[in-house]
Amino acid sequence: MPPRTRAAEPTWHRAQPAPLVLVSGPESLLADRAVELIHRAMGAGVALTALDAGAYSRGALLAAASPSLFDEPGLVVVRGAEAMNDEFLADALAYAQAPDPEVVVVILHGGGVRGKRLLDTLRKAGVPEYLCPAVKKDAELVDFVRAEFERERRPVQAVVARRLLDAVGGDVSELAAACQQLMNDVEGTVDEESVARYYGSRVNATAFAVADAAIAGDVRQAIALTRHALSSGVDPVPLTAALAAKLRTLAKVGASRGRGLDPTKDLNIAPWQVDRARRDLRRWTAETLGEAIELVAEADADIKGGGRAPHFAMERVVRRVAQLAAD
Repeated sequence: MPPRTRAAEPTWHRAQPAPLVLVSGPESLLADRAVELIHRAMGAGVALTALDAGAYSRGALLAAASPSLFDEPGLVVVRGAEAMNDEFLADALAYAQAPDPEVVVVILHGGGVRGKRLLDTLRKAGVPEYLCPAVKKDAELVDFVRAEFERERRPVQAVVARRLLDAVGGDVSELAAACQQLMNDVEGTVDEESVARYYGSRVNATAFAVADAAIAGDVRQAIALTRHALSSGVDPVPLTAALAAKLRTLAKVGASRGRGLDPTKDLNIAPWQVDRARRDLRRWTAETLGEAIELVAEADADIKGGGRAPHFAMERVVRRVAQLAAD
């Protein structure tokens, strides 16, 4: 058997029934999806038994995997194998030597070293394993959102997925629920306005769009979005707030490089935000970033009462920040 790499692609979506199945990885939503696929593939009339490996009692696995009196196909789902007790380890090792071919036993392991002996035994025996790695990076989360819509044949553009990510955050379960609600409630194509209507005001959605365009150095798009927002009655205050927040994140992630800090653990920045910031930082230096932060602070003071033309101050700061990124 070739060496197994932990960087392998997620395979949960290929899950199929087998006498023994291992579903591994920390993303519980994907693990649940794998179990659903196996259950569905077994057809109707499946006798389902759920076990908890951490609160397991000796003999429960063998009892659950025993043939049904009515010859119903059996599915045994064992959760929490990453916290398995010694009783489960002993029974699972014994069962793995001769699994019942008429029953499907699925073991879910969320990661860690607990139960390594069992995992090694299952892998060495060639038991099919389906991976459910954590979905944390910005690109992974965007792909996840788009895949949720594609599963229902309701594809969305990447910008829509990013808007939903900005509004809901990086929790996969919450993102999946948000995608489902949008598909249930919105007829036709789900667009940016749909996301704004359900998961944040148009002001917030527009503010993030302006900030993204400016930080990416897209001067024309940033100005167009700013003018549209201001002409439609959006207050400039949330626009500067979004721009300031984006710049602060860039500064924190950039500074963490030289200080040996982990932005997620030490600065409490979500992994997907770190991933996006690192991509955006390719356009910035410490000097231009510092200048942009000062420009936004000055504009914020003008907009909140220090100046007489808040709309002009807003457009000017967006243009200057975008130009700094573009140069």
